[in-house]
Amino acid sequence: MLTALLMAPAAIAGVLLLPTPWLVALAAIVFLAALWEWFRLSEIDDTLQRTLLLLANLLLMAALVWASPTDSGGSLVLFKLVAMIGVIWWLLAVLWLRRYGFASDHDTHARVFKLAAGTLAVVPAWCALAVLHAGDPAPTAWPLVAQGHVWLLVALMIVWATDTGAYFAGRHFGGKWFGGRKMAPRISPNKTIEGLLGGIALGVAVALAMAPLAGATVAQLPLVALAALATVLASVVGDLFESLLKRHVGAKDSGTLIPGHGGVLDRLDSVLAALPVFAVAKIWLGF
Repeated sequence: MLTALLMAPAAIAGVLLLPTPWLVALAAIVFLAALWEWFRLSEIDDTLQRTLLLLANLLLMAALVWASPTDSGGSLVLFKLVAMIGVIWWLLAVLWLRRYGFASDHDTHARVFKLAAGTLAVVPAWCALAVLHAGDPAPTAWPLVAQGHVWLLVALMIVWATDTGAYFAGRHFGGKWFGGRKMAPRISPNKTIEGLLGGIALGVAVALAMAPLAGATVAQLPLVALAALATVLASVVGDLFESLLKRHVGAKDSGTLIPGHGGVLDRLDSVLAALPVFAVAKIWLGF
C-alpha cells in the first residue's frame, strides 16, 4: 500500500509537469523494464539473450525518434502509425486469449510468438504515450500544464479506475448476478462478469469527469465515453494476456522489483493495451 501511495503521486506529477521529451525518455526506461520481465515470462532465461533483445527494442524506439524530425522539433506521424499497429495487435490478442493453449508448449516457436507480442505491446504503448502527451499543446487552467498532458492522465486514470471498480464490484457482487459465471476461468479464475461491469462503469465515469479538464466540450462527452469504453475493454485484455503468459510458465508475478506489487509488468499490463486504443480513438473521434 505504501509503495502505491508513493508511486501514484509521482506518476501524476511527471505526466502533468514534465516536458514531453523528458517524460518519453523516462517512460522508455519503465516500459523496457516491463519488457525485460516479459522476456522472462517468454522463457528467455539467458541474461545475455535478454539484454540483446532489450537492446534491439531500445534501438527500435531510438529509430522512431530519429525518423521523426521536423524543423519545429518532431513529427508524430510514425508514432501514430505504430500506435495503430498496437491496436491491431491487441485485437489479435483477443483471439489468442480464446485459444488458451496457443504457444504454450515451451518450444522455440512459442518463444518467438511471445517475443514478437512483447514488442507489439510495449513499443506501440510508448508511442501512444508520446502522441497523447505532445498532441495537444493548448494550455489549461493549470500553469505549465498543456491539454495533451491532461489527456494522457485521463487515459491512465481510466485504467486505474477500471482496476478499482472491478475489484470492489467483484468483491461485493461477484457471482450474484450471472450465476457465478467467470469472465475467463482458465486464465484468471477470480475475475467475474460483475467485476468487469463495475470496472466499465467507474472507468467511463472517471473519463467523463476528467475530460472537461483536458478541454473537451459537452458535445464531445459522448465521444469521450465511447473512447473510454474501448479503453476499459482494452485494459482488461492487457491484464488477461499477462495472466495468460504467467499461467503458461507457472509464475505468480512478472517480477519482484516493486515491493508488495510484483514486477513492473504487473503494474503496466493494462496500460500497455489501453494507451494505443485511447490515443487512436481520440484521433479518430476528434476530441
